[in-house]
Parts: sequence; C-alpha cells; structure tokens
Amino acid sequence: QVHLVESGGGLVQAGGSLMLSCAASGRTVSSYATAWFRHAPGKEREFAAGMRSGGSTRYADSVKGRFTISRDYGKNTVYLQMNSLKPEDTGVYYCAADLGYNTNFSPGRMDYWGKGTLVTVSS
Repeated sequence: QVHLVESGGGLVQAGGSLMLSCAASGRTVSSYATAWFRHAPGKEREFAAGMRSGGSTRYADSVKGRFTISRDYGKNTVYLQMNSLKPEDTGVYYCAADLGYNTNFSPGRMDYWGKGTLVTVSS
C-alpha cells in the first residue's frame, strides 16, 4: 500500500517557476516508479514526467527542458521542478506510483494516485 500526497501548487505568472512535492508513505520511493500527470480543463489527463526505480527519467515533449523530476530518499518525497511555465501548463497535477516492472508510464499502469494539486499559470 502506498499513500501519496501532493503539495506546492498555486498561481504563478507565465515564465515563473513552481516546485511540486509528492510525499509518499508505505514504501520507499526508490522501490517503485513514480510519475507526474496533469489534467487541464477540457483535455484528457496526460503524462508529464516520470522516474523509474533505478533513477532513469522520462519527460513529455511539451515539458522537456523545463520540468525536472527528482526524489529525496530521506524525506521519501518526489519533486517536480517546473520552470519557464506557460499558460498551457495550467491544470491539476497528480503524483502516481507504479509498483510493477518496466513501466511505460501510462495512466493504466499506475497503482496509486494522489488527490492532485492545482497549478494555474496566468498570461
């Protein structure tokens, strides 16, 4: 069982930065893959960034070079540093965990989800 709680969302102007946190409990974050998804108004939920248990990362093309996923073993927390934010980055950001092997970071593979944190980027 893994419990995930996101925080750090808010309102920011275009070009600004935010760092989201995902506090995990139940198992250490290094033992499974974690990912950030986002759900914008009127759109389907989409993958943003992910980190496998071994530490390799993957990013959606739309955030590559601007977002960075990382984790802190001591705090059992996963982060998403978001820079150069754009209005199209607006949405609810969810942290998710895949306890299986060889994740492809698809939503259907995720075993646990947090409740999300809202990010609003104004133009």
